[in-house]
Amino acid sequence: MRAEDMGERAEPLQDWRERVLSDPDLILDDRDVMRALITANDRQMGGNIVDMRGIAMERLENRLDRLEDTHRSVIAAAYENLAGTNQVHRAILKLLEQRDFEAFLKVLGTDVAAILRVDRIRLVLESAEASADAAPKVQKLEDVLTVVSPGFVDHYLTGGRNIPDRAVTLRQVGDGSDRIYGEAADWIASEALLKLDLGQGRLPALLVIGSEDPHQFRPSQGTDLLSFFTGVFERSMKRFLG
Repeated sequence: MRAEDMGERAEPLQDWRERVLSDPDLILDDRDVMRALITANDRQMGGNIVDMRGIAMERLENRLDRLEDTHRSVIAAAYENLAGTNQVHRAILKLLEQRDFEAFLKVLGTDVAAILRVDRIRLVLESAEASADAAPKVQKLEDVLTVVSPGFVDHYLTGGRNIPDRAVTLRQVGDGSDRIYGEAADWIASEALLKLDLGQGRLPALLVIGSEDPHQFRPSQGTDLLSFFTGVFERSMKRFLG
């Protein structure tokens, strides 16, 4: 190599060396560079020498990676929870704005469904006078209300099994969903079932929230927000029912 070439190469190396000496963080903050330096040092020491400092640093890097992953997961969960809270609050405010039962049902199947980003919302009311002919007429009127015979709510929640029902049930769509969703039962894949207590002397009711996404409602999810929504919805229904 010519002397001129060596001189040209030495100048940027000297400049880089001076920058590192004046600001070592340039190297220390770059994990890829530090890893390359440690690897080069290991090669110089040979395979029979154990570098405890290098092992400790590798373990610290692995721990840092895990902490960063956990940090990102916590932040993502916090943002998701905040977004869900805002959605439920907006849906509740929209329901509370309605002054009559017809408007209440209308926004339930339109505006509230859009706010909650779900595909279907159905209000299922048990009635001793329900019949196969009467229910479709009511459902056609509002496309959100379904009238069923007594016992339907508990049977739909438990599937006929002897298990305790819950105030909020999250699951994939079960049997008998066509009675609630109609033709949409072919593509509704998951649902949230909110059991309603409309007061003493009244039959149970059910608010059914359905989604095309099979993972939108899962048993492992928290139900605090939906429980709060259920409480507000029950109070609104009692106001209209008198």
